[in-house]
Amino acid sequence: MAATGSEKQGAKAYYVSTPIYYVNDAPHLGHAYTTVAGDVLTRWHRQRGEKVWYLTGTDEHGQKIMRTAEANGVTPQEWCDKLVEEAWKPLWEHLNIGHDDFIRTTEKRHTDRVQEFVQDLYDKGEIYKGGYEGPYCVGCEEYKLPADLIDGDGGPSQGEASGGHFAGQKLCPIHKKPVEILKEENYFFKLSEYGPKLLEFYESNPGFIQPESARNEVLNFVKQGLQDLSISRSTFDWGVPVPWDPKHVIYVWIDALLNYATAVGYNENPAKFAETFPADVHLIGKDILRFHAIIWPAMLMANGLPVPGKVACNGWLMVGGEKMSKSNLTGIKPQDLTSHFGVDAYRWYFLRAISFGQDGSFSWEDFTARYTSELANDYGNLASRVAAMVGKYFGGALPEATASGEAEKAVQEGLAKAVAEADRKIGDELDFQGGILAVFEFVKQVNGYITEQEPWKVAKDESPEGQARLATILYTAAESLRAVAVLLNPVMPETSQALWDSLGAEAQLGALATQRVQDAGTWGLLPPGATVTKGAVLFPRLEEKPA
Repeated sequence: MAATGSEKQGAKAYYVSTPIYYVNDAPHLGHAYTTVAGDVLTRWHRQRGEKVWYLTGTDEHGQKIMRTAEANGVTPQEWCDKLVEEAWKPLWEHLNIGHDDFIRTTEKRHTDRVQEFVQDLYDKGEIYKGGYEGPYCVGCEEYKLPADLIDGDGGPSQGEASGGHFAGQKLCPIHKKPVEILKEENYFFKLSEYGPKLLEFYESNPGFIQPESARNEVLNFVKQGLQDLSISRSTFDWGVPVPWDPKHVIYVWIDALLNYATAVGYNENPAKFAETFPADVHLIGKDILRFHAIIWPAMLMANGLPVPGKVACNGWLMVGGEKMSKSNLTGIKPQDLTSHFGVDAYRWYFLRAISFGQDGSFSWEDFTARYTSELANDYGNLASRVAAMVGKYFGGALPEATASGEAEKAVQEGLAKAVAEADRKIGDELDFQGGILAVFEFVKQVNGYITEQEPWKVAKDESPEGQARLATILYTAAESLRAVAVLLNPVMPETSQALWDSLGAEAQLGALATQRVQDAGTWGLLPPGATVTKGAVLFPRLEEKPA
């Protein structure tokens, strides 16, 4: 297939990033949720024919990593190396994450560029030396404002998560653990000077922060007035040294945010940098919203670099009303679910069940119910029935539709609507749930069409008219599945490929990855004569829930 204009060399890539995740422990469902969302988004844009760049990675500096490593009797670098190679990278491979780069903040390609960026700010007078004392959360790697803290005054029966074990102490509102009062000599970035510029930017770019609740939080915070930001630490040494004063290390969040620039050639590969930076979408969790929506754009403004297109904040995954994390014992390994439901169903479920940007609750029972109803019964059963009937009545050769009527017209119109809605919602609005639902509403429509047309009864009419009608029904169903395979390929690539193979589409239309999602609604692409085979069941019956 010929390259589109957006694929040509020199075009700006559609650049999506996840947070770079702390490697203080193995990844859980919350990390995987954001990473799968980014993978689906970038696969979607690739299937639009666009040039795409997808970045993920790990954040390996800071006091939290240092303490975790010490507690495990290894150096911070040894701890990071082990977790990255044995937990993080294998999980992304397991979940079929098609990232273009995986950056680690301990890599030289990153640390050198971080020093250059900070040196530039220092040379421009954007950084000065001062002292600071205040409450600090090691878990967040962040100084907290006193107004942000919560009281640890719950009763012992309420447990640690509510502050019951910390009566009389001030707690981080995210980690529910006591903050430490730190006092040290630091270097500061003049963040306070960027409040008016940021507010002007937010007003000119109302879609920069999503969802609206996150935008409102940031606006209210900035309007209260920003304080200058401490950008160095001198009480520990696990970090990138400040270039003009190596007794200090660069604050981990300054270091971490710069991965979005260093990974795409900042100060090293100007051509790649120009074709990629800035990110079109930063996917983040809401606990790191202020870093990405306030500090990061201010840093870029200070150094004369372009600001990202969008900061999209997903909600928290909840189990029993608590945010999913290791610290409150609700961490669940993705492999616990993929071993039971399969990787594609896992990728589908969280984006289908939870509205991106909102908090959502996970339960095994809900996953099971949706899998059985929507994947196995609606989608998988449709694919099996159609392939079986083409095999039974036409020897596996897709027949030609010569007797189309109003029923077929309705299916074609339903497909066109589903394609337009899914493309807009997933590709443009990051409404993964809405886009997936649009496709599955069409799947339901096709199921209803088959139920109403009753091809098994029509097959008994051996007249030319009866056989033409049967051929038309089965062609309509198979052509509908061809489009569904294309639309669901970014979400469920393995099962989509299996369906594509079952329809004999590879030999007729080429690789599934080359099919354009925006063209999926063009009717009649799967030619008569394609060899349709009944492959393995796309979504097998679930076994009993493991103990």
